[in-house]
Amino acid sequence: MSVDPLQALQAAHRPVAARGHSPAAAAGTLLIAGATGALGNELVRRMAGRHRFGHTVVLAREPLKDGLAGVETMVVPPGFDGTAWPPAKADVAIVCFDPPRLYHDRERALWTPSPLQLPSLAHWLKSAGVHTLAVVQPHDQGRLPEALKRGLADLDEQAVAALGFDRLLLVRTARKPGPPRLASAPQRLANWMISTARYMVPSSEQPVRAAVVARFVDTALRLAPTGTHVAAPECVWQAAQGARLEQVVRDWLAVPHPDGAAHGTV
Repeated sequence: MSVDPLQALQAAHRPVAARGHSPAAAAGTLLIAGATGALGNELVRRMAGRHRFGHTVVLAREPLKDGLAGVETMVVPPGFDGTAWPPAKADVAIVCFDPPRLYHDRERALWTPSPLQLPSLAHWLKSAGVHTLAVVQPHDQGRLPEALKRGLADLDEQAVAALGFDRLLLVRTARKPGPPRLASAPQRLANWMISTARYMVPSSEQPVRAAVVARFVDTALRLAPTGTHVAAPECVWQAAQGARLEQVVRDWLAVPHPDGAAHGTV
């Protein structure tokens, strides 16, 4: 039975029932920044609902109660200043940038970072003891230069990489085009003419389902060796084809397969 991610969030003071040790508990504490949108929803469902980690902390703008033991919200102050944030402790962190959906009232209580806040947020996470950081970077399909798909795209990502995380995962996944803005008749005509270009985007750069991206991130966190790893949109799309997701992730990370066979990288 699946767990509603939003109902899985609870207040920090809620007592947690004692339970025996398990492999999931040994995985430590997971912190999620940006648990909103379809992707954030799926990440909480997969990581917390399946007890992927022994403890999960979700950043929020206001307290949320009632939910699953072992999952709590951490209220952060308005705006962002890593030096003014309360101290935290975590081992692994996931950062997403999907805004809350307007028809999900409770999602508005959760905190979502903006891409410009990534360096400050990463610095705060590093001070919290996070050794593994996964950042899901949505981008407009077909607009990311080829040279930047598999490497650090800007100075902000370079600054995050320079902080010295044991493992840094940058997952680039295409997002669906936003709704067109209201404009004058000539502007609407121009927008319509430009929109026809979306049919020219290769299928390997088309958006994939949020559940697949969440599974991709989950698998990468489990398998990734030390270092910085950047997943191009084509890699994420390939992982969504058929039942080869773990094999695609292993090939991307150059992680040997259980049978010891060598495979090429994606």
